Amino acid sequence: MCALVFTVASFWWLHARRGHLESYEPHSFTLSAIFTTALNDQVTYIHPCKGVRTPTVPEKPLEIISPEQFDDLYHALPDADSKLLVETAIETGLRWGELTELRGRDLKTRSRLLTVSRVVVELNPKFHPEGKRFLVKDYPKDKEWRRFKLSDQIVAKLEDHIIEEKLGTDGLLFVYLPEAANEERPAPLDPEALGWTEENAKGRRYRHGTRSAYNAAKCRCDHCRRAFAEYRARGRADGKDSPREPRRRETDGHVPANWFRNRIWKPALKKADLDPKVRIHDLRHAHASWLLAGGADLQVVKERLGHGSISTTERYLHTLDDADDTALAAFDKIRSRRRTDQ
Repeated sequence: MCALVFTVASFWWLHARRGHLESYEPHSFTLSAIFTTALNDQVTYIHPCKGVRTPTVPEKPLEIISPEQFDDLYHALPDADSKLLVETAIETGLRWGELTELRGRDLKTRSRLLTVSRVVVELNPKFHPEGKRFLVKDYPKDKEWRRFKLSDQIVAKLEDHIIEEKLGTDGLLFVYLPEAANEERPAPLDPEALGWTEENAKGRRYRHGTRSAYNAAKCRCDHCRRAFAEYRARGRADGKDSPREPRRRETDGHVPANWFRNRIWKPALKKADLDPKVRIHDLRHAHASWLLAGGADLQVVKERLGHGSISTTERYLHTLDDADDTALAAFDKIRSRRRTDQ
């Protein structure tokens, strides 16, 4: 084992000396840490990585969703519950596990204080102590509780939601409701207006939006997929084609992240014409960026988000496209004053 490790280390060291480390860089720091531990534990008496400089990895700039883009996304969401969840996410900057474990007792409506003291984790049931899917931990990330104020408008919406749904103090603010993803029934397909597929291996073409196009032409456009899905649905409704109940995620009421992402989030992104790579977690980034762009204190933002280091919070400075406008306006003001004096 030692011989293998030293062979790998020698290979790494040789490439580092020759300046060919770029492709091995993600693993170089891990290898260096292994040898540091081995040296400290007196497993080895040399450190092959010592003194080898690795090139700096340039950090990619954060892509932050703008307020205008968020408004488009918000109005593309299918129902009031998903809108409230997403608006709470952008207003609080909570992580998904913190957001979906919020309960009535966590919000003090008079003082507008929100306490973040728990997080829920979705697991494979075989790794859960009780064979369930959701595990609630009595501490968020970094094992620290945090408490901060919310705006009047989001507190009013959450309070109305708690009263309307009769959630009480222990009820989850956001509950898994599969029917929330039901969309309006699309208009019937008109194959006559959809055109023809490409020729298949036998030189035949079929109209889009038909089962023949799906099966014989192997077309997988949205129209042909929908035609085949509707055919299967009719078969199940008539007691044919392996009828089964609609699939439901096993849950104790917590919103499954994957279900929300695929059934609510991604369709809303598509409808709002936003980048499909935008994640729910990016709302947390937007929260930090908007606060700092609006002049919030760096330390306050750090405490709101529960960052372990202020350097993490600093990444969100000047991340909006118009973040430098204030600085440019100040510069122009001073420069214009000098022109006036002359």
